[in-house]
Amino acid sequence: MPREMFGDVVNPSIKVGSRPWYSVPLSIIAHVLILGAIIVIPLMAADVLPTPQAAMSAFVAAAPPPPPPPPPPPPAAAAPQVQAPVTNPNAAPVEAPSEIKPEAPTTGLGEGVEGGVDTGVGAVVGGIVGGVPDAPPPPPPPPPPTQPVRVGGNIKAPQKVRNVNPVYPPIAQSARVQGVVIIEATIGPNGKVQDARVLRSIPLLDQAALDAVRQWEYTPTLLNGVPVPVIMTVTVNFTLQ
Repeated sequence: MPREMFGDVVNPSIKVGSRPWYSVPLSIIAHVLILGAIIVIPLMAADVLPTPQAAMSAFVAAAPPPPPPPPPPPPAAAAPQVQAPVTNPNAAPVEAPSEIKPEAPTTGLGEGVEGGVDTGVGAVVGGIVGGVPDAPPPPPPPPPPTQPVRVGGNIKAPQKVRNVNPVYPPIAQSARVQGVVIIEATIGPNGKVQDARVLRSIPLLDQAALDAVRQWEYTPTLLNGVPVPVIMTVTVNFTLQ
């Protein structure tokens, strides 16, 4: 057993100098070619492979575009034009004159005008300077209204010139009915009552009030100097004695 274990040491199977002489140079050349291929091939593929900057830019978002240029400044405002003051030759002077010149004599514009007046201003044949022609006559007043107008404003109430007291109905006295009946009366141009109607009624007293009002008379109501019919409100008072 010990002999078998240490047999290779005592009697080695591989001996130095047993290989041919050209095996070592061939091995060196083969290693050189392999190392050259490992170095040259990556250099030749540098144009195909992405550069580190390109590889990094693939993971980085594209940079935003530059901001637009600022807008041009607004044009300078034009200076306001100052208008030269307009001088009026007929305006009163601001400063007192150093001397007073005599006025030139006026030429009589009315000389030689028959019937005119020589005033140096002008003349009118057969007239007076500064006069006005005959004014047209005033327009005629408007015609009086045909419909009755209500009393109020410029229309004054007429004055009563004839009064007739109402007759108290016996039935109303028996029923002890009293009060005020309001009537709207239409008074004609001659001052007499043309029409009457009850505005506030007391049934037992209405007819007696209408009979009395229709006998009343008033002064005529004038509008532009012409008598016109008017409408007014009157009251009839019934009181028990």
